[in-house]
Amino acid sequence: MEFSQIALNHGLTFLAWTTGIVILVVGGFLVKLLIDLSALSKNLNETSILVNTELKPTLKEVNETLQAVNALVRSTDKNVDSFKSAVEKTFGKTKLISESIVSGLVKGFVTVMGLFAKK
Repeated sequence: MEFSQIALNHGLTFLAWTTGIVILVVGGFLVKLLIDLSALSKNLNETSILVNTELKPTLKEVNETLQAVNALVRSTDKNVDSFKSAVEKTFGKTKLISESIVSGLVKGFVTVMGLFAKK
């Protein structure tokens, strides 16, 4: 019985030492993990600040560019509308002139036919 008591005592002592060593190793890795996560969060914060400071001027420039393009499109739209109305007026007058010429030719042709038909 003494031998089994000694073996059990040595086994429990070995188990206690092994558990302590494993807990120390895992604790060391947890501390390293926490330190790395802290450094990562600091870097992430610095990156977000940098992106924020660099992104604001870029967005301002994009906004100004879009306003310039919008003004250009509006100006082009006005010019296209004025050209369209000028073309419509021109074709309207041309249509009137061509209708007058055609109606005059038809009347002239009817008159000539009427004169030849009487003779």
